[in-house]
Amino acid sequence: MIQDNITKFSPLYTDMYQLTMGQAYFLQSRSDVPAVFDYFFRKLPFDGGYVIFTGLGDLLHALGELRFDATDIDFLYKRGFNADYLEYLKSFRFQGSIYGMAEGELVFPVEPVLRVEGGLLETQLVETLLLNLLNFQSLIATKASRIRKSAGNRLLTDFGLRRAQGTGGIHASRAAIIGGFNNTSNMLAASLHDLEASGTMAHSFIECHDSELEAFRAYAHTFPDNCVLLVDTYNTMKSGLPNAITVGRELLEKGHQLKGIRLDSGDLAYLSKRTRKMLDEAGLNETKIVVSNQLDEHVVKSLIEQGAPIDIFGVGTSMITGRPDGAIDGVYKLSSASNKPRLKISENLQKTTFPGKKKVLRYINDDGQYFGDCIATLEEADPEIMIHPFEKEKSVALTGMPLEDLFQCHMHEGEIAGSLLTPSELREKASRKLEMLPEEHKRFDFPHIYKVGISKKLMQLQTDIIQKMTHSIT
Repeated sequence: MIQDNITKFSPLYTDMYQLTMGQAYFLQSRSDVPAVFDYFFRKLPFDGGYVIFTGLGDLLHALGELRFDATDIDFLYKRGFNADYLEYLKSFRFQGSIYGMAEGELVFPVEPVLRVEGGLLETQLVETLLLNLLNFQSLIATKASRIRKSAGNRLLTDFGLRRAQGTGGIHASRAAIIGGFNNTSNMLAASLHDLEASGTMAHSFIECHDSELEAFRAYAHTFPDNCVLLVDTYNTMKSGLPNAITVGRELLEKGHQLKGIRLDSGDLAYLSKRTRKMLDEAGLNETKIVVSNQLDEHVVKSLIEQGAPIDIFGVGTSMITGRPDGAIDGVYKLSSASNKPRLKISENLQKTTFPGKKKVLRYINDDGQYFGDCIATLEEADPEIMIHPFEKEKSVALTGMPLEDLFQCHMHEGEIAGSLLTPSELREKASRKLEMLPEEHKRFDFPHIYKVGISKKLMQLQTDIIQKMTHSIT
């Protein structure tokens, strides 16, 4: 549950089966059995070509603060949990270690994004929290980056809080900045994460005055150097814009500047062109045009292709909810227990997991751009080839290609390792990463599939375990 800080959660922020499994492990004296879990996803959202990994900073802070208080223990006691287990939970602290890709990195299906190591009970208990934070924020950051691609260098403002999934809007606003937005209307997110806040006015402000012109003058008097007027309450071209121009001229006479006007309905391409012409003719060349109203990457792209002279896009519902997908199918799967590699076998080959501790190596092509990622066992040297994870007859040579090991330590024995970047710093980092991804992976329509493969050693380990498990069943 969200308390005094958005990254502080009750350990009851989880699914019941995490706690019931925990009790079983405790009563079997298996709480501290060494275990390893992998976080990854199987399908890209938005029919796109990449995901921006986001939410790690919030997760690390949340894990560091995870505590069962007296109210939590009482709740579990009343639901029949074992008294000795509850006594254990009173002093529970996450003491595990987390390795993996850095926040702001580009990630792709089936490859491990994080590896969580620790005792079996603690690594199991944090599953739901981890998936909740990482899946949602990665979805929103990815959606935001697509809108940024359409908008080019124009300003993007997050208007999404009122349409967000409850208090998830706080995390979503953080993710929107990482994905490429400039600022947010969400004041709590701005306060918690040191983001730039931005806002205009609502139609109600205009409606509660006796005239539109009176409302505009009142707002301009209150905010002479930060005045953005909403011009579509009654009639954009016949009333709203002429009244805004009148107030803009009055501000100029007093040594101020009308910062902007906002269009929130109608044909935004047509209206923005007419608006720009009228503002310029009135000597308000510096006044910006802000638009909102059900925008997404496709609408923004269309407006710009139509030559709409829009300076700022305020994007809400589609971005903050990750429309149309609404979720990333991230999963958290056991890959080792009792120091033995483990896997889940499925009749659907794509749901059969990769065993053991692993790393992800990213290879660079001759143009200095990303070529592909190879999932390898932790201890092996650089693989010479990588094999398609599901079509074993397909492979590609890697010898001589520059590479980087994407896995690093983020938390060691319950303590955050190193400093964390701010959302604004992560935005710049994600932007640099996207520049290294070839354009064919970033297009909206039928993006090229990024290469992700496995090493021969990992393939052999998976095959050996499957054969062993299959033999034991038969």
